[in-house]
Amino acid sequence: MPRPGETVVAHRFAQFPGGKGSNQAVAAARMGAATLMIGATGVDESGARMRAFLQESGVDTTLVTADKTHPTGQAFINVTERGENSIVVVPGANGELQPADIPVQALAGCNVFLAQLESPVATVRAFFQHAATRRGCTILNAAPAEQDGAALFPLDDVLIVNETELAAYAGLAELHKAAPDIVTTARELLSRDGQTIVVTLGADGVVVVTAEQERIIPAIPAQVVDTTGAGDCFCGVLAAGLADGLALTEAVRLAVTAAAISVERPGAASSIPTRAEVDARRH
Repeated sequence: MPRPGETVVAHRFAQFPGGKGSNQAVAAARMGAATLMIGATGVDESGARMRAFLQESGVDTTLVTADKTHPTGQAFINVTERGENSIVVVPGANGELQPADIPVQALAGCNVFLAQLESPVATVRAFFQHAATRRGCTILNAAPAEQDGAALFPLDDVLIVNETELAAYAGLAELHKAAPDIVTTARELLSRDGQTIVVTLGADGVVVVTAEQERIIPAIPAQVVDTTGAGDCFCGVLAAGLADGLALTEAVRLAVTAAAISVERPGAASSIPTRAEVDARRH
């Protein structure tokens, strides 16, 4: 990875469809869940490609609007030979979504509501407030980590963070991966009864934490090529599992398997497996 002021030479360059919300929508759709996405692209070539890719992946893009003022969001990703990544995101049109862009009537019939923080906090808040009227399950992947995002925690049934995000929201410079430390820190973020925090730890698996108990779900062995989008794959598959009626722990196990497959392939949304591929790996 380049350090401040340093220039490094890469071996290759590639462009893939991505974005946290779109990755997660594709993951849910590839699991067979009926998936409706709310978002925005610019009126540009990247936006046209993104919308076409979502539609080909089975995502309903009726509510993905075209913003004539702002470009389609972009992410600039460095990937090491070990598959580790660092990412700079320019939200673009998605960063301009407003609460008024959440069409209440279009949410009728939805039972799981998943959001990320590449759109404004106020817009995500409106989304979850509408979800509450539908009595659906609300899931927040609190990434990228933004301190303002903590104000959304009381609205979430399930909060998903990785160890870096958990440390950021807990106000820690560093977080030890030891399970007791993860559990103690996660419990500090619980804001109401019945809430669950899911902490993803990459190759160290997943820790599922409630006020009363915790459970460690081990990772699935994988030949890592590129970890980009693995967290998004996990979130989308978890949401699809819950929508399909799975218990949370079983939905997590399904998502762990899907994420393991995704890191064996390059790209973000393009690396997400189908339900058939996930089922084959699990049996």
